[in-house]
Amino acid sequence: MAFHDIAGAAYRALTARKDGPSLYDVCDPLLLNGAGGDAHLAKFYRAALGNPALRPLLRRTGLCELNDAPRLQGLREALQRARDDDAPDWTAIGQPVAALLDTIELHHPQPKAVSSQTPAPDLGEIERVIRGCGAHLLRTFGRLGFIPAYAAFNLIGDPDLRGREFLMALTGLNARGYKNSTLLFNLARIFIARSPARSLINPSWTGIAEPMWQPMQIRHRSAYYDAFFTEALLSFVETGLASPDQAGAARRAIAGMVDFCLDPSREEVRAPDGRAFSVITAIAPPPHPRFSRFFTEIKQNLGFGVYVPDCDTTACAFSAATQAGSDDPLLDQPLLDFYSGYQVGLGANEPKVTVPLNDNIDYDGGVVTWIDSIRGERPYGNDLDPTLNLDILEVSFRNLSRWQILETPRRLETLRGIIGFQKRLTASGAFANPRSHIYYLPELYCAYFGRCYAAFMALPLAARAAIDPDGAFALIRTKVLGYVQDELIKGEMNVFDAALALIALGHLGADVASFAPALHCIVRQLGEGGRHGPFKAYEWNKMKTPTRILVGGPEVTSAFVLMGLSLARKAMQRGVAA
Repeated sequence: MAFHDIAGAAYRALTARKDGPSLYDVCDPLLLNGAGGDAHLAKFYRAALGNPALRPLLRRTGLCELNDAPRLQGLREALQRARDDDAPDWTAIGQPVAALLDTIELHHPQPKAVSSQTPAPDLGEIERVIRGCGAHLLRTFGRLGFIPAYAAFNLIGDPDLRGREFLMALTGLNARGYKNSTLLFNLARIFIARSPARSLINPSWTGIAEPMWQPMQIRHRSAYYDAFFTEALLSFVETGLASPDQAGAARRAIAGMVDFCLDPSREEVRAPDGRAFSVITAIAPPPHPRFSRFFTEIKQNLGFGVYVPDCDTTACAFSAATQAGSDDPLLDQPLLDFYSGYQVGLGANEPKVTVPLNDNIDYDGGVVTWIDSIRGERPYGNDLDPTLNLDILEVSFRNLSRWQILETPRRLETLRGIIGFQKRLTASGAFANPRSHIYYLPELYCAYFGRCYAAFMALPLAARAAIDPDGAFALIRTKVLGYVQDELIKGEMNVFDAALALIALGHLGADVASFAPALHCIVRQLGEGGRHGPFKAYEWNKMKTPTRILVGGPEVTSAFVLMGLSLARKAMQRGVAA
């Protein structure tokens, strides 16, 4: 936003005519001083919503519906029960908030169509950007000893989380602190969406992936991020564009990140059948995540006190270690034996998906996200994300022989179940609907399918036939490639969108002529990141609960641009896609 737009929005928020009780009129009498049973609810309110930065922007935003005294009283009674009851009835508590949530209108980005007949930039320009991105990653690792990503809160919330989905989350999550934060964040969303401050908190942007606005970003380290930074640096070395010193530094960084994934991020758990497994947690014990002192102090108040491992970080960490040539015995574990216990199947006695925000898709054959800790903790309930399941396929293809998948009928059955899930998702077109995804954009699903497809096509023909006798991968490729070519690259893109497009196009064998719009977008925007790096930070993944939380960073953008351009360069050199 331009300065005059920021100033105008702030002025309107500070001087708005108040049409009814504000967020603070509703909550201060109950939560400001912390009276009542559950101390966390009041602590969260003061830290996240009652802070000096947000209060001036929202203090004059009122809801006219709450001029109705019985309705206001019903909302306050719900908050009081959430605060005081030992075993709250979360469905009843959530009802008045859900009704108000359905009064706000939020929409996913709808980029304007563009036409471009310009030929692709030359290889020299592309190689200059690749070198810049590789140098950026190595410079950051050299300075910090790791490559970070950042989390940022967008308090407007996610367009897919309306009243119905809010109640699903409130009842399906397990940890009371997480329920508390989901309740209050979603109450605040209503006031924000109907305030002049809306344009300050949720400014418009170009393309699909949301830019991550400064200054409130939480820097941290995760095995999930290290896995993808490992892949990016492997791509950089493979291009031959790294200097000898850079190639050496990249190999040292790769070794350090793989070690981080497999050692401090390792966690011992029990599979649903009782067998012991070592999995990878996204947030290792302190001090490894490298949170700032400020966030370390307040994260408990925000509802993030307990972390558990997840199936996606485990798959990606195993994949990166495999690609890097690690011989750690941990990689010998046949993960499909573990994942089968978290796979959704028809006729199951207990639903594995307790937070079905994307219940527009058929879950059968998919694997859920969260892994119970050794203590049986599962604070986030469980959900099921399609892109996560692509990562499970990809790591399974890379370890097909090591895990003896073709020789073990149950493992092959688990793998085929996931493929069937993906086939139904894409055949129905639901993969292109943002609501079908929990943590990722449809555009990122397309890029990750390209990554998965490349691992599949690297297998011997006989193995591919055994895994996919019905030709599901050919069908999915057609659907995904069609979406990228007919939708994504024909609209306005930002740099991250363009990188995702190139990863999909490159891996799926698209005509190199189709790369031009994405290549031009990236080359044209080089330098947009200023002092932070070649490019800005954009949404890589997100959470929809307790509110919309974006994860990305300038280094993340550099990594994805590097991988996308490396694929494009290889295809252009050959005259056909890699």
